[in-house]
Amino acid sequence: RSRSRCMACGAHWAAGGEPTCAEPGHRDDHERFDVHVHRTAVTLPDGTGLTAVSFDDADPYARPDPPAYGLYLDRRWQPPWPHDHVDWPDFGVPGDPSALADRLRGVIDRARRGERVEVGCLGGHGRTGTALACLAVLGGHPADEAVAWVRDNYCTHAVETSEQEAFVRRIGERPPNT
Repeated sequence: RSRSRCMACGAHWAAGGEPTCAEPGHRDDHERFDVHVHRTAVTLPDGTGLTAVSFDDADPYARPDPPAYGLYLDRRWQPPWPHDHVDWPDFGVPGDPSALADRLRGVIDRARRGERVEVGCLGGHGRTGTALACLAVLGGHPADEAVAWVRDNYCTHAVETSEQEAFVRRIGERPPNT
C-alpha cells in the first residue's frame, strides 16, 4: 500500500489521490512511501489481548469480527462501532497524559472483561505503538522495557520518536490513579 505525505506540514493521503496539502510552496516536499496494514492481535505482558490497527484507505472498517469498542488516535477513524478518540498529533504525544491514561485503563478493563477491543492511529506505528507501550506499563510492565517489548511483540517500526519513548517512561512515573 502506498501513501503520500507532505514533509513540510505532515499531511497524509492515498498515493495517487488528491493531496490534502495544497500549499504551493510545499509541492517539492511531497514524498511517496509504502506502508503495511495492521490488524494485529497483541497480547500484553499481563496476558490482556487486544488488536492494534492502522487506517486502511481502501476499506478501513473491514473486519471478519468487528470490535465491540475502539480507541483511535487519529480523527480519520469514524467506525460504525462504539469508539472514542484521543487528541494526539502525528509523530507527537498527547497533550493530556492523564486523559490518555484514563482511556487506556478503560481499554484494559474492556479487554479483561472479554470484549474485543482495538487501538489504532493512521499508520499503526508511532501513536499506536506508544499507546501499546503505555498499556504494557499500566499493566505492570517496567516502563524502561516497554518500548523494546512493543517492537519485539508488535512491530519493529513501533514508537517513532524520542519524544514518544520519553512519554512512555513518564507514564511509568505517574501514580496508578492519576
